[in-house]
Amino acid sequence: MGDIRNLEPKPLWNFFYDITQIPHPSKKEKRIAEYVEKFGKEHKLETIVDKVGNVLIRKPATKGMEKRKGIILQTHLDMVPQKNNDKKHDFEKDPIQTVIDGDWVKASGTTLGADNGIGVASALAVLASKDLQHGLVEALFTIDEETGMTGVFGLKKGFLKGDILMNLDSEDEHELCVGCAGGIDVSATKKYKEETAPARMTAYRVTAKGLRGGHSGVDISLGRANSNKLMFRFMMQAESDFGIRLAEAAGGNLRNAIPRESFAVLLVASAKAKAFEKFVKGYEKMYRAEFAEPEPDLSFTCKKCEMPSKVMTKPDQFQILRAVFVCPNGVQRMSQAMKGLVETSNNMAIVKCLKGSLEVHNLCRSSVNTSKESTAWRIAAVFHLIGAKVTMSGGYPGWKPNMASPVLKIMGSTYKKMFGTEADIKAIHAGLECAIIGGVYPDLDMISFGPTIKHPHSPDEKVNIPSVKKFYAFLCESLKQVPVK
Repeated sequence: MGDIRNLEPKPLWNFFYDITQIPHPSKKEKRIAEYVEKFGKEHKLETIVDKVGNVLIRKPATKGMEKRKGIILQTHLDMVPQKNNDKKHDFEKDPIQTVIDGDWVKASGTTLGADNGIGVASALAVLASKDLQHGLVEALFTIDEETGMTGVFGLKKGFLKGDILMNLDSEDEHELCVGCAGGIDVSATKKYKEETAPARMTAYRVTAKGLRGGHSGVDISLGRANSNKLMFRFMMQAESDFGIRLAEAAGGNLRNAIPRESFAVLLVASAKAKAFEKFVKGYEKMYRAEFAEPEPDLSFTCKKCEMPSKVMTKPDQFQILRAVFVCPNGVQRMSQAMKGLVETSNNMAIVKCLKGSLEVHNLCRSSVNTSKESTAWRIAAVFHLIGAKVTMSGGYPGWKPNMASPVLKIMGSTYKKMFGTEADIKAIHAGLECAIIGGVYPDLDMISFGPTIKHPHSPDEKVNIPSVKKFYAFLCESLKQVPVK
């Protein structure tokens, strides 16, 4: 398995090891924030914690670099807590178990937290170094990026002094990111009526699992299955063919992760039980054929279970099944401005039908604000038609690319000199904190880059070891090349 502390560059990997040992899921970043704050004070660097919990550490310019523009290294402290169904892990108590697998570091059955732990570790390595050349460096460690961007929304004017912001949260080493999508949460809730479960019925727990899931922005174009969509599509036909009655259903647990598992407790007339079991097997075969490439481990099964006391009434079931079934999901439109980039998407992230209450939570993303709003209202319209209450919250803007950016020009030139090839300039279909920071500090010159990380927000998350070494060398050289004010 190996020890990641022996990887190069050692200072970065040692800091990342420390980070993996400190539980830090979103909204539970207190201990990791205290670790960073303690680091700053132990290194006798100016260290500030703002009212929302962001940590800022300032390191003076090295000798001869005092007139260079100030750099802000920006990362987020939280990680997405996702695990395989058979993995016992408490993200609020247990450390991440890291595994070296060839050229990759991954975790044992959970998310790794390389998003954005590698960024945090690289910023700490820069702050700790005694031989790097750089102007004023500010390292901004924000909280709660993954579930609301609370940290950057809480930033105040005057907190930062730098001129150039380097966000260390991108996930392809050869790319320089200059733009991102905005997003908005669209949630629907509705109370539904229940009645006593009918007699002469057999109860089944139907389960969709084994899906890859992934980041609801970066991975949305890969054609992966959404477990909620699989389940409600199945129930639509099962209602028609078997007259099923729905007792409860649930799937997904994070708005920014494509749901990997869903279940439903259904009642079927006992006389049709065997036919229903065969019907489920047929759906599994069909789903496996449809998603053969992106979902090789897809499982769709049923098992007899304890009879529930209540089921949803037929009128409510009719409406809810159809509303969830037709709710937009996945890629909605590709960008006209940048080839291959998703412009607009929706992730139907969480669905719950439990004890008379329906909840549906979506994360809608777009690099075009009007398209984001239109898609959000289309989702809202679906649920308004069944009398659900719809709320839109947590909206944040996109980051418009600036192809004339001075830091882009410098870093592009530096990358070519170091590695003999051009860096790819791109925007991403995911939310970066740059968009919000730029709203508070409109004069900042911004860029985002990082090592290669695959499958963030899922237990398949892994970071490429050679790319980390290359990324850190590029970061250090870029600090050296920053122009004078």
